[in-house]
Amino acid sequence: MRIYPVFIPHAGCPHRCLFCAQDRSSGHSTVPDVKTVDNWLENTLPQQGDGEIAFYGGTFSQLPLLQQDHYLATAGRFVASERVSGIRISTRPDALEAKCVSRLKACGVTTIEIGCQSFCDPVLIAAGRGHTAADSISAVQRCQNAGFQVGVQLMPGLPGGDAEEALMSLRQGLDLKPSFVRIYPTVVIDGTELADLWKSGDYKPWTLDQAVDACADMLQLCRRAGIPVVRLGLQGDPQLEVSLLAGPYHPAFGQLVRSRLWRRALSQVGPDNEQLSVNPKDLSEVIGHRGENRQWLKTTRPALRVLADKAVERGFLRISGRDLSLIELSA
Repeated sequence: MRIYPVFIPHAGCPHRCLFCAQDRSSGHSTVPDVKTVDNWLENTLPQQGDGEIAFYGGTFSQLPLLQQDHYLATAGRFVASERVSGIRISTRPDALEAKCVSRLKACGVTTIEIGCQSFCDPVLIAAGRGHTAADSISAVQRCQNAGFQVGVQLMPGLPGGDAEEALMSLRQGLDLKPSFVRIYPTVVIDGTELADLWKSGDYKPWTLDQAVDACADMLQLCRRAGIPVVRLGLQGDPQLEVSLLAGPYHPAFGQLVRSRLWRRALSQVGPDNEQLSVNPKDLSEVIGHRGENRQWLKTTRPALRVLADKAVERGFLRISGRDLSLIELSA
């Protein structure tokens, strides 16, 4: 589904979390007025489409009610004319009480993304989130019961969190059977409290390799559960890159993670096999970002050839006439 994002950095947020710099990580520093949003949508949306207008970067459901009404009415006009099919918002777990959820439903919202970040209370406290894991669980369930598509956002690598906590939090999130998951490994951005902790030596971010490995584990669990991961890592943006101080940021982070799964699968190919085939659409991730996996194969399995074959289903490797699942092999 195509997403048409409207960024409202920090708008509606009751406070700023330890890691947060929405004005820099989103590439948008100001909150647009309704006329600006209306003009942008008018000039951007197709004449007919099935995408969603998405309000990102703040706590939408804690905006002043009149501001919410104006944004939703503007977006609703494009839904009514069938230029998009729905409206999406992003918000906090503790900003979705029953009355609010009912109101969002009545105003035409179709999808709610919930910034859970972790399901570990000590990590949430250390990050200054101001809500608990129980708040996240009840918010997800309340929104699902109201008929929304619900996405869960997670931030592995927060202070007090490690790879084990990241997997535990993901498992708790998957138990809720969300419609999709977003995974943003924690990075250090200038001007945040987390940056102060990093400068003082009280916080050590994950390395890129640690984050790729942990997120590969998370991606595999999501695929096993049949839950889509719609985003891995922050969207590349020049403004973000200028402000980035430390942490596992990479503009092709998602590809690095998916390629790590393929590398794990390739490592399980028996020594007697000298050729395997994958779907052409998988080939770039099998080869890896800038050929990383190809170089790894030259070192570890120089005789193994990887070919493209349209007859192979995506997510499978064909070896000696047998089709083997990427998810099973990379476990």
